[in-house]
Amino acid sequence: MEQITAVLPYLIPILILQLGLMIFALVDLSRRERTKGPKWVWALVIIFVNLIGPIVYFVVGREE
Repeated sequence: MEQITAVLPYLIPILILQLGLMIFALVDLSRRERTKGPKWVWALVIIFVNLIGPIVYFVVGREE
């Protein structure tokens, strides 16, 4: 239990960043009419590929 409490202050900012990116990416995905590929695939990537999924969506998946 002491190990978890020692690491917890470092994990909280990462978890907040991950959750914020995921929410922002999902909102952006829902508002876009066109993406590079099916929206449902991008939603799965954003949700299940933790911190990297939303970043990959913003870099590759969005169509201007």
